[in-house]
Amino acid sequence: MPRVPESHLAARRDQIIDAATARFAVNGFQATGMADVIAASGLSAGAVYRYFRSKDELIAAIVERVLGEAAGRFEVLLQQESVPDPAQAVATAVRMVDDVAGRGPVDLTRVAVQAWGEALRNPEVHAVVERAYGTIRGFFVEVVRRGQAAGTIPADADPLHLAATMLSAVLGFLVQRLLLGDVDPEAYAEALRVTWTGSARSGA
Repeated sequence: MPRVPESHLAARRDQIIDAATARFAVNGFQATGMADVIAASGLSAGAVYRYFRSKDELIAAIVERVLGEAAGRFEVLLQQESVPDPAQAVATAVRMVDDVAGRGPVDLTRVAVQAWGEALRNPEVHAVVERAYGTIRGFFVEVVRRGQAAGTIPADADPLHLAATMLSAVLGFLVQRLLLGDVDPEAYAEALRVTWTGSARSGA
């Protein structure tokens, strides 16, 4: 029997993850069963279970994809010569959240929020979420350290705790965007800048 190309296997796996992401985004992790995912994928049960032995494995793969993409974007930003100050770094993250949310057929931030609750009961998902958010917070830590080296951030500031507040600002935007729907990413970013610098941008 000829060997199935890796590209075909990867495409099938992505097809399953796409279908599951759409179902989870609408109905949540707990209310969506493997039968729902199988039906949405258009594949047979055997084909789906060939790639994912359980719903937990599928959830972990989805969370890895969603949060991994965010972490990857931050890593690209860190490779640039110019590192933004804290307000600019958070603004960049907020704009990224808004971009990811509106890019596909389903709002991926819905899946990210649901992953928080799932992580509290599922060790496998918790490990994925912890790793991804740890990487994102690490980006903010690096922003703080580079700012301290440049003299724009007080040398006695704690990089980890300042980074934690920066991450909280991003997650706060994500939650308010989903639950309240009245937060504009650009206005939010400007408000953060005012909060941290104490002055509004001229012409704003």
